[in-house]
Amino acid sequence: MRVGAAALAGGIFGAVGTLCFLLAFGTDYWLVASDNCGPYTWPTQTTLTGENDANGSEIQLEVRTVTDSPPSSLTLHHEGFFWRCVFQVEPATHAVVATLFTNQPESKVCIHGYLFPLPVALGQVPHPNYDPTAVFRGFWTVLIILGLVSALTGGFLLVCGVPFISHRLYKLGGAFLVAAACLFLFMILLYVLWMEVVDVKRYILQERGETCPDAEVSVLYGLSFMVAAAGVPLELVSGLVFMMVGRALRASK
Repeated sequence: MRVGAAALAGGIFGAVGTLCFLLAFGTDYWLVASDNCGPYTWPTQTTLTGENDANGSEIQLEVRTVTDSPPSSLTLHHEGFFWRCVFQVEPATHAVVATLFTNQPESKVCIHGYLFPLPVALGQVPHPNYDPTAVFRGFWTVLIILGLVSALTGGFLLVCGVPFISHRLYKLGGAFLVAAACLFLFMILLYVLWMEVVDVKRYILQERGETCPDAEVSVLYGLSFMVAAAGVPLELVSGLVFMMVGRALRASK
């Protein structure tokens, strides 16, 4: 009876923790920032057939600008694993609320951000504003993927062990959940280190920083970060509970 209750509690904690990790991975609100540097000009790359390089292609830059906003408006940024987006908001708007609950304008521009929080190299490579910490921060991407895979694998193993037929499945599944919690914790610590140590203002402004040296930049931890942080203790407790359940099942046989 006690083993069954412990497994039920561990399952609830693990399900909620894994859901937190999925939400953090799938939403684009890890970094929320705003600046008053004016409309955002965003060059994007398009590939056309040509004979200018070894690959038989040439790169043209197409400039996309976030416009249709009053001069006093702020440029709002929000980023995650999949997308990096910017749009204009009124100065009195709270950044976190604006990214989630307001009617975001048609001028909103998004580009893929699969390697966030790596700087997006637009135009020539290597980029003139290349950040020397890019490789270090690239581990963020690897850790979030490995952590999510570990959480899902652990959950699958525990589902297979629900009838209490194998203590090994419970111990192995719990170990995967503990590993997922540790990976997400390490990833969160790396992200905090990036936010607090690296010049995030330069990352937000990029090329515009040369024209707005005195621009005011406000940087916040987004809701995706908070959800991931909430999932770590839940996943850790779930993993430890299932490892204890596995030991109890082994002792009872």
